[in-house]
Amino acid sequence: MGMSSQRRTRVVLGVFAVVAAAAAIDGAHTWRQHLWNKSIVSGPLPADDKDVPVQVRFAQAHARADSGADDAALRLYRSLEDDSPLGQAARYNSANLLMRQAVVVQAGAEPGKAIALIELAKEIYRDVLRVDPQYWDARYNLERAQRLLPDPDEMDVAPPETRRDAERAATTMRGYSPGLP
Repeated sequence: MGMSSQRRTRVVLGVFAVVAAAAAIDGAHTWRQHLWNKSIVSGPLPADDKDVPVQVRFAQAHARADSGADDAALRLYRSLEDDSPLGQAARYNSANLLMRQAVVVQAGAEPGKAIALIELAKEIYRDVLRVDPQYWDARYNLERAQRLLPDPDEMDVAPPETRRDAERAATTMRGYSPGLP
């Protein structure tokens, strides 16, 4: 016939309990994200930990790169390369960081040491472009790196030297006139 009022009350209370538990879990998750965002904005980031979300590790790498701790930033970026959403950005940023280092080294006392950094940056830019050929920032930066250090096969190669006394095919062919005036 129908549900008794006592049973109906239990069902409603059960539904409210489930909704309240879901809201509490969602609220805790939102609060945790708020704390991570607050720590990213305020500056002091937590120590390297596996429980740290990838977005926070990305922010840590960026902060370290800005502060001049390039090696630590590169390590953090490399740890993020497997993460698909941030992997592209991490690879791109690590290539940019390598190019900045190369420019500094190239202006220093031993400019030859910049070659390895530029080559590594070019390879990372190519990796980024293999995944997303329309990544125009990576394409532009690869072109800039190519200008600093062209690939050996792209360098202007002078045509082979020809001897002056060498016989040329065009001059030894018999003339053929198709009968034109």
